[in-house]
Parts: sequence; C-alpha cells; structure tokens
Amino acid sequence: MAHRTLLTKILLPFLAIILIALIGAAWEATTSMRRFHRQEIAASLEVRAREFQHQLSGKFDKKFAPEVDAFCKDWGALSETRLTVILPAGEVIGDTEEIPARMDNHADRPEVKEALAGRVGAAIRYSHTLHSDRIYVALPVYESGALACVMRTSASLESVDRALGEVYARIALGSAIAALLAALVSAALARKYARPLREMVKGTARFARGQFDQRLAVPDSMELAELATGLNSMALQLHDRIQTVHRQRNELDAVLSSMTEGVVAVDGAERIISLNRAASHLFGVTPEAARGRDLREVIRNPRLQEIVKRMLASHEPFEDEIVLGGAVERHLLASLSGLRDESGREMGALLVLQDVTELRRLERARSDFVANVSHEIRTPVTSIKGYAETLLNESNTDPETLTRFLEIIARQADRLSALVDDILSLAALERSEAAKDVPFERVGLQGLIEAAVHVCTPQATVKNTAIAANCEADLAVMGNSTLLEQALVNLLDNAVKYSNPDSTVTIEANRAGQDAQIRVRDFGQGIASDHLPRIFERFYRVDRARSRTLGGTGPGLAIVKHIVSLHDGRITVESALGKGSCFTIHLPAADWAEGRPRR
Repeated sequence: MAHRTLLTKILLPFLAIILIALIGAAWEATTSMRRFHRQEIAASLEVRAREFQHQLSGKFDKKFAPEVDAFCKDWGALSETRLTVILPAGEVIGDTEEIPARMDNHADRPEVKEALAGRVGAAIRYSHTLHSDRIYVALPVYESGALACVMRTSASLESVDRALGEVYARIALGSAIAALLAALVSAALARKYARPLREMVKGTARFARGQFDQRLAVPDSMELAELATGLNSMALQLHDRIQTVHRQRNELDAVLSSMTEGVVAVDGAERIISLNRAASHLFGVTPEAARGRDLREVIRNPRLQEIVKRMLASHEPFEDEIVLGGAVERHLLASLSGLRDESGREMGALLVLQDVTELRRLERARSDFVANVSHEIRTPVTSIKGYAETLLNESNTDPETLTRFLEIIARQADRLSALVDDILSLAALERSEAAKDVPFERVGLQGLIEAAVHVCTPQATVKNTAIAANCEADLAVMGNSTLLEQALVNLLDNAVKYSNPDSTVTIEANRAGQDAQIRVRDFGQGIASDHLPRIFERFYRVDRARSRTLGGTGPGLAIVKHIVSLHDGRITVESALGKGSCFTIHLPAADWAEGRPRR
C-alpha cells in the first residue's frame, strides 16, 4: 500500500475544503447577484410599461396601429427599452424593433400568457430577432373593465452579463488568492507539525537498531509532547529489558560453554534448539549450523535418537549410556529431562551428555590391575608354597634337590619383593605427582645416561647385546636425578630384554626446540599397533608368557610414564612388529624450564 506524507494528508483535505467553500460561496454570491439584477431590471421594465400605458391610453385598437407603432419606436429608442403592444388575440400592433405586420402571433409567449391571464408576466429567453438574451415583462392593460391589450417591455441582458462577468473574475481571483494563502498556511502548519513527527520517526528507527543513547526531543504541542515522552519511556524500558535479556543470555551461554558436559536442547519435533560448545565438539558440528536442524541429520547415532524419542513420548526423566563411534570410541552418560517454557508447558527435551570414556577406561584398568596383581602375586606365592610344602613333606631330600628348591623359593621371593617394590614406587610417584613435593635440580643428561647404561650393562653382556649411547654436550633438564635415572634404567632394561641376541640397543639425547628428547631404541620383536595405547597401563603385558620368562614385573612402563609426567614431560612410542621399538621422552630443557612454575 502506497503511503502519503503528513504534509499531503493535511494539505489536500484543507485545500479541498477551502476550495469547496470558496466555490460554494462564489456560486451563491453570483447567483444572488444575477437574481437581484434581473429582479431590478424586471421591476424597472414594469414601471416603464405602466408609464407607456398611460401615454397610449385609449389607443389600444387596431385602427391606431400606425400611431402606436410610431410611439413604440420613438420612445423605445429614447429609453433603450423595447416596447411591444399586443392585442388580446396575440396580434402585435406596435414594436420598437420590428414591423408589426411581419411579426408572429405572440399569444403563445410565456409572459404574454401570464398577462392575458390577468397577471404580470416575466420571462428570460434568447431573442432570435435581436440575437441576444433578453428579459421580458408583460403587463395586462384594462379599459372599461375589459382587457384592452398587453403592454410588453424588454431589455437586453448583455450589460448585466458583462457586469456580472467582471464580478465573477474578481471573485475567481479572490478565491484563487484565498486558496493559495490557504495552501501556504496549510503547508506551513503541516511542516511545523510534521517536523517533530519526522524526528520521532528517526528516533524510533534508532531505537529499532538498538541505539538508546539519544532521547527524543519533546515538542511544545501537548499531544506530541505526550507521544515523545511515551516513546522515550518505552525506549528506556526496552533498553533495560534488552540489557537484562543479553545479560541473562550471556550468563547462560557462559555457563553452558564452561560446562564439560554436552548439552543439547530439542523441541517436540526433534529439531535442535541449541547445543553448547562441549556438545559441538562431541558431534563435530558448530552450534550455528546445528540450530533448527533435525536431530537425526546432525547426530547420526541410532541409540541417542531412540532415547530422545522415548523422552518426548514419556516425559519422564531417565539416564542411559550410549557409545559414539569414530577414531576414538567414546562412552557417554546421557541424562534426559523435559524442556519446559515459562508457563511450565512441555516444549521438548533436554539432553545432558557426560563423557565417561576415561572413567570406563579407569574402571577397566582397575579391574585389569586387580586381576593382573592377583595373578602376578599368585604365581610366585604358589611356587613358594609348593616348593616349601614339598620340602616339608620330604624329609630325605638330597642336598642338591634341596639347594635347587631353595634357590627357586628365593628367586620367587625376590620376584615377589620386586613386584611389591614396584607397586610401592607407583603409589609414591602418584603421591609425589599430586603434591609436587619432589626436589628438582639441574641434571645433566650425559651423566644420567652413563649411569643408566652402567646399571644395565651386566644384563646386556649376558645377552650379548651392545648398548650405544650418544648425548649432545651440555644438554640438561630440571628434575630429580634419581627418578630420571630409574626411568632410563627401566626403558633400557626393557630394550635389552626384548631385543634380539647379538643386536644393539641405542640411547641418545638431543635438543628439539624448547625440549630435550631422550630416545631408547631396540631392534627386537616390536609391539603390535593395537597394544600401543595400553602399554603404559599397570601390569599390562603384550605377551604375558614371554614377559614372565624374561623376569618383568609389569609396572615398569607405568612407572616411567609417572616419572615423565612428574617432570612436566611426555613419553611417546613408535613400534612395528619384527622391527623393534623406539621410546622417546620429551622433557623441557633446563634453560627454558628454569624459573617456570611447575604444573
């Protein structure tokens, strides 16, 4: 729909009203003037007719026609009035302008009919004889009580029309001037009242854009002042409410974004209303891209879709566990509850997802740890108990068998002692890692590597395995030398154990950026890729029979990982079946770590 300006809406009606009033007034004035002038002319013609009546008294007969006609022509020319004398039969016996004998019978003329009926008749019509509009007045003339004739006078209306034309022109000019003045006044008034309205329109546009810092000026008009005051009050309240909404939304976004649990809100049609940052990371989709889309499009997990559908159908809160596939399998504890609006009406479902993958892994590790420790302890205890019972039951045991049995019991006791020591070491490391109470100092890696090689050389010699060491000069870390030596000894011990005979185990250290790297490489049987994620778990063994044969207790790599973690470092492994393994310790170099607070 086309919109018009206030100026147009005010100006056009004002002009229309003024023009209608002016036209009406002009019409009434000209009509009254025309009527007045014609009445005056008719009265004047009646007076003249009565004067002519007295002068022609006694001659209203056909035999006096020449004398009457001559009178009409003479006096008509002098008085500028056409005089016509008509007998009751309608025959003209005298006329100012024409020869009576040539004139038609006038009994049918309207004014003559009136006069023949005994009344003064008047009429206005176009005269074909004189070719002009004329006014006619017919007066009945009585003699001896009988109608003698009709005395008709007439005058042209051209002079009246000319005079009225001048009056009409002046009225038209005055009306035009009045209309122009009215238009100017209307335009000025419209602009005067439209200006504050335009300012209000601009102000409301600013309010709509969220710009509430400027208030509307209050006009002097009471109505517009009330409107401006109301708009300013509305803008202030709107600003406060928008600020409140923004603050609440920011607080809610901050809470949701800070949550480690994933939060997904869906409506009754299973379309996503919102999801927080944790949920977007879980499902690999941005909140903006997911909002408004069907849950089945965004999260392709049949179990999750099933429990959401169940929640929307039952409206009863419950919990369930789902598994997300992918490169890394994730276990999620899903808590579902109804989503309600301010009035308490059900509008969808709220899904809270807690990642319990690590918890499940720890539960599995704990279960494996208990099983492994039980198994590892049961084996030497069973062996010790069996040989001890054999010695007790056989009193005649020969010295050689006795010695062999006692050596086995001692060896199994040593193994049990080493296992207990490793478990105690792990517990101590975990406590130290939590409390950060281990003293650190600057430790040179070259001396540390030489000490570890010295400890492992006897075992390598027995297996005919060489140990090659190489370290960059002056490379140092901030740490505990005893613990770091233990970590290197454990790695070297494993490398020697699992390397092939007549092979070489290498240990080397170099700098890589801000880190110092220590690599221990063997060329043994290697580790399958599916075992690599779990080799640092306590008592996890790739090959239990081979590990037990080689004398390992199980927690060795777990101890190494805890020691490296205590030093704000990390350990990585690369391995391939049949090619050997390479363990790399990454520690902050001393010149970078000095003065840096420990994590």
